[in-house]
Amino acid sequence: MTTRQSPLISAAELRERLDEVHVLDARWQLGRDDGYEQHLAGHIPGAVFIDVERELSRHGEPAEGRHPLPDDTALAASARRWGIRSGVPVVIYDDVRMLAASRAWWALRRAGLHDVRVLDGGWPAWLAVGGEAETGAVPTPEGDVALTSPGRAGTIDTDGVAGWPQTGVLLDARAAERYRGETEPIDPIAGHIPGARNLPIGRMLTDDGCFRPASDIAAAFDEVGVDGTIPVAAYCGSGITAAQLALAGAIVGRELTVYPGSWSAWSNTPGLPVAVGEA
Repeated sequence: MTTRQSPLISAAELRERLDEVHVLDARWQLGRDDGYEQHLAGHIPGAVFIDVERELSRHGEPAEGRHPLPDDTALAASARRWGIRSGVPVVIYDDVRMLAASRAWWALRRAGLHDVRVLDGGWPAWLAVGGEAETGAVPTPEGDVALTSPGRAGTIDTDGVAGWPQTGVLLDARAAERYRGETEPIDPIAGHIPGARNLPIGRMLTDDGCFRPASDIAAAFDEVGVDGTIPVAAYCGSGITAAQLALAGAIVGRELTVYPGSWSAWSNTPGLPVAVGEA
């Protein structure tokens, strides 16, 4: 038998293995663009900054959503620019509840990089265990990693997601009030995709921004009918939180397809139906 490696790594384990891994700093928050400045002010020693807006997404039309995936060739070039080397494990972290790190994990995993993990709890967890902080820019030699070109593998588009609830489970990872259509702070229409079930990402996380125990995560998936026997897809506002729900699924062995355009794409496509209230 083989043991499935967790997609997470603890701060304590990372301290012990820091010389063995390549660390990526994915600090990013919606509405802020000072991630690199935060990186320069203090980061895990040797960590290379990656830009979520420019390197893990691209500019697209409104109907593609706010954070379309980068082209396969562009992601491969970014991975080499980040210094990723063949055979060297990768650890990704951020400083806000692992959202951006989850997007990077998911993007690299679907492009064939298997030994990649997310730092559970991110930058705050690193500091909490007494991890050292390095300042300034990090010289980064070109990496040699060769990613695959996954195309649409592991994703679903707007046409496909409409019919997904007929044969599988479609999960909405946004907060319950956004799912029900009671509020919508960003996108043009409030509500959810008809047939979707709500599983807020907050149910996966502790108050201090770590993932809950695997048993709690599995129970939350079970409650919405995701027991590992039927296809599951996930969406959120713009595809980033959905990647974190996919990471939560990986923790408990549940594979999730991601709708990268998410509600930002659905709500910007004229003529599509919108549901409100509870499922």
